[in-house]
Amino acid sequence: MFFTEKTIIYAKNCKMGVVEIEDMEFYAYHGCYKAEREVGNYFRVYTRIEADCTQAAKSDLIADALNYQTVYEIIKEQMMIPSSLLEHVANRILDALFQKFSESIHKVDIKISKLAPPMGGKIGAVSVTLSRFKNM
Repeated sequence: MFFTEKTIIYAKNCKMGVVEIEDMEFYAYHGCYKAEREVGNYFRVYTRIEADCTQAAKSDLIADALNYQTVYEIIKEQMMIPSSLLEHVANRILDALFQKFSESIHKVDIKISKLAPPMGGKIGAVSVTLSRFKNM
């Protein structure tokens, strides 16, 4: 990656922050098997978002911040759309977050865990984590 003078000036003036939302729990209908899509299962979602917090740090206004209530609503909406693969759900969440917060977010990690998956044994969870960086 090449750094331009503009990138360096931006980095000096930018207050990067991290917003994490942990242990969001949803009952949803994701899975490869018909029974999983009919009966459903519990899922736990974790997200870590790196964002420019410069304006929010100065103003103390929610309008200038990454609104984590909105982040939650986006994740909830995507979790309610049935999919065969958790990778697909995670990708949809990343798409929606970058579309909504394109100006402020720089990186998003999303982890989706299927709790007690039906795999023929006692398993606490299986998880998929996807990450995406903003194209600069």
